[in-house]
Amino acid sequence: MKWLQNTYTCRFNTRHRLWGRLFGDRYKSVPVESGAGHYYALLLDYIHLNPVRAGLINPVADQSVLDYPWSSVAGGYALPEGRRAKWLAAKAGWEEFGYPDTVNGRRKFVNRLDQRASGEMREHCGIPVSDVEVDGRMSHLRRGWYWGSQAFSERLLKIGEDVLGRKRERNYRYNEAKLAHATAEAQRMLKEGLEAAGLDDAQLRKLPGADMRKVALAERIWMRTTVSQEWIAEKLWMRSAPNVSQLLKRWKNQPKFRRQLPSQFKRFLSKYAA
Repeated sequence: MKWLQNTYTCRFNTRHRLWGRLFGDRYKSVPVESGAGHYYALLLDYIHLNPVRAGLINPVADQSVLDYPWSSVAGGYALPEGRRAKWLAAKAGWEEFGYPDTVNGRRKFVNRLDQRASGEMREHCGIPVSDVEVDGRMSHLRRGWYWGSQAFSERLLKIGEDVLGRKRERNYRYNEAKLAHATAEAQRMLKEGLEAAGLDDAQLRKLPGADMRKVALAERIWMRTTVSQEWIAEKLWMRSAPNVSQLLKRWKNQPKFRRQLPSQFKRFLSKYAA
């Protein structure tokens, strides 16, 4: 997809004497959880209703999805076999909805899309509504890295744990799945560290940001995960990211602080030594 988008953009710009990006964003690949029925059908509707969400066709004005000529509906699904591209797997699409490759079947396929276009709000037309628990990492087929339940995301993270947890330079560009894995790891370390330090959330809030246990825990999380210093500042009640940065530098340059920590907390720090 990278080659296709880059090559097409270069040739288009050369032909029309233009420059810059042609496509809105990079190609997006989102893992999708299977539930009742096939999500393939759900995603197929989402794609075919793109012109509705973009305002390129107006169902209120009795326009049909067929009025957008550059869609695989007008250019394929609505056409008989002899007139559509051979590479278009339209048969698989019809079968997903139980329609045959006949004049009547093709008409039903288009009518069903038109009914969705006229019956749903333009901004959300074709976007699936999930009745499962949603977290901030979940894709809405516009942003995020997966579509499905939170349990589904945890299974994916577990499967990719070896790759996602591999140590990288901090300037490495992590995608959203890797960031989600880092956040989960940081949350786990935070919980374990607070238990080792004998602190609960109420006590944590009352302690100053420069408390040795806070700084030591912040240092371990910063070294072992890729969460931001903003995240650390928020979770450990350390005011701000610049404050965390200052305290980490001071901690690094004055190792004498470490000798004053409780023994159980020292064992926690040794376990996660960088």
